[in-house]
Amino acid sequence: MEKQQAIMISAPNFDVTAINISGITPLICHRFSEKERAKLDQPKTSKKAPREARDPDGDYKRSMYVMEDGRYGFPAAAFRLAMVRAAKHIDGLDMTSARVLFVVIADGRTEAGEECVALVGEPQMREDVVRVQRGGSTRRYRGEFLDWAATVRIRYDADLIGPDSLASLLIRAGMTVGVGEWRPEKNGTYGQFTIEGQSQ
Repeated sequence: MEKQQAIMISAPNFDVTAINISGITPLICHRFSEKERAKLDQPKTSKKAPREARDPDGDYKRSMYVMEDGRYGFPAAAFRLAMVRAAKHIDGLDMTSARVLFVVIADGRTEAGEECVALVGEPQMREDVVRVQRGGSTRRYRGEFLDWAATVRIRYDADLIGPDSLASLLIRAGMTVGVGEWRPEKNGTYGQFTIEGQSQ
């Protein structure tokens, strides 16, 4: 019997690139707070729950991602997912392939363990009337960054994709997908960004 030749696997060639981005449109945060998580664990009942007193300042603060070092952030996974979704419009690249090419490195974590990219900018409270189930409406108080920027650090497989291609993909993600609430992917215009030095 002929002896099967051993498979030789080259050492992985991973590298890291850092890309500075600037917001084109405001970024609206809507973090899934511990309070909302607790509601999911409550048993469903046909009895209508009493309406809670509004806490605009509390809702505003809970809507944002604050890392353990005190900096504001936004989920690293959101930027990666935006890039992956933008890949489906590129010939020769699909979302499944894009998922294994790169990851976005977090700058820190929230106390709840959410890995985030640090944001540069100061938030303000945003008030919106939004539709809820059964045709009703309610007010939402969320953090909004009018002027914002970030440095997105990406670890990538250098044998399969290069930093210039990642930068181009990030531009596409910022223009066509976006991050946060009411982004282009969800028929909005918020959360758009481009890389520094690029025209809008």
